[in-house]
Amino acid sequence: MEISFIPAPDVAVILNALLDKFENRAKRNHIVRRRVETEAEGTYGASRSIKIVLDDLNLPSYFSQIDPQSRIIANQQLQNLEQQGLLQLKWLPGETNHLLHSIALRTELHPERSAAGSTQHNVLYKLIQRTPISDHRVRLESLLLAEKFRYPKEDWRARALDDTLQQLRAGKSPSPFSLTDSNLDLDLLAVLRALPTLTTETSYRVFSVRVFNDSKRFEDLKPSLLRLARRANPEWKSLTSEVTLRELNLVANPGYIHLAGNWELTDINGQIINLDSFTPSVGFPAAQIISLQKVTIRAESMLCVENLTSFHEFTRATGTRSTKYATICLMGNPSPSIRHLLRLIPEEIPIYLWSDMDYGGFKILSQLRKQVRSRIQPYLMDITTFENHAPLSRRLTPSDIHNLKRLALNPVLKDVRLTIEHLLKRGLKLEQEAIQI
Repeated sequence: MEISFIPAPDVAVILNALLDKFENRAKRNHIVRRRVETEAEGTYGASRSIKIVLDDLNLPSYFSQIDPQSRIIANQQLQNLEQQGLLQLKWLPGETNHLLHSIALRTELHPERSAAGSTQHNVLYKLIQRTPISDHRVRLESLLLAEKFRYPKEDWRARALDDTLQQLRAGKSPSPFSLTDSNLDLDLLAVLRALPTLTTETSYRVFSVRVFNDSKRFEDLKPSLLRLARRANPEWKSLTSEVTLRELNLVANPGYIHLAGNWELTDINGQIINLDSFTPSVGFPAAQIISLQKVTIRAESMLCVENLTSFHEFTRATGTRSTKYATICLMGNPSPSIRHLLRLIPEEIPIYLWSDMDYGGFKILSQLRKQVRSRIQPYLMDITTFENHAPLSRRLTPSDIHNLKRLALNPVLKDVRLTIEHLLKRGLKLEQEAIQI
């Protein structure tokens, strides 16, 4: 079947709207069919027509009272399509051949069999130069299948791709991948492939240049990467976007790790870096942490402080020459670089954590015990400390309560369960800045 005209703008809008409805119907029927495989044919709502009312569309030229030419051309083309058995036209009462009320798409009995429909529907797709959604789904599924096998099964990227494939097969949206934007799909896959090359903190712009030779391209892909990363790593869902990307060694700008006390760092070349002469503290480049092979601390113990303000207050109050603690600021959730540094601390040096007495603080303790050392102990995070500073506490939010209740069941935190339960009973939380050293 050949169409001899190029669709007028109004006709293109109408046909696209009809095919949108057709594809949405096909998707819904596909989902229903998968749920009810044993139903008899013809029970998926195919009897309902696929129709649009022209008043629901933005067609100012078609309804113009000044220039009827656009309407005349559109009517002629739509009548041509009706004569070829593709459409059904319904005119406004008393306005036959002048003003259309609605247009219906002639469908097969089972539109769920193919998002492209019959040969007749393919004519409409070709007429407006539109690719059937089923073709897009096949293309994306093939692309993701080929890409998935690049990664081991335990790799979070393999889980993320497998989850997207399941969405596709269920007739759902494959977001953050796109059915129509192949450039986005290919670029997002390129980002996933490049992530293992990031062995230390790398700025977004530098990473973008390495992968795309374009310093701004990754900025557009960050939301998509975040969705995939959080979907495959449920423990990252509560993290901010900045912290989640930092887990992948992606940062706005490489940062510094604040250290205080008598630290001695040995790098891969055997060079010894002594930090005890820096007063009151020093910012050590996070990017250099990966090159360290040994850490020596001339102090009784190691103290991790969650927030920078409390870190500075602690070093001011205890003095920089104190041999009781060597101190590090976690800057909130500890980054991969900080966790690597902590793993280099000799086993005989006790490690303590001083953090907020809230969900975030105890979650950090859980993370450090899982990823660094199981015997890390809390510091100033007990019931007595809380009660001594209770006038400076704050109310728990409903989200705080929900998360703390869940955290209280974590076996890694069984020794601080009474403290967590006390916070829940009081309905309060305490920030470490409220505690005077």
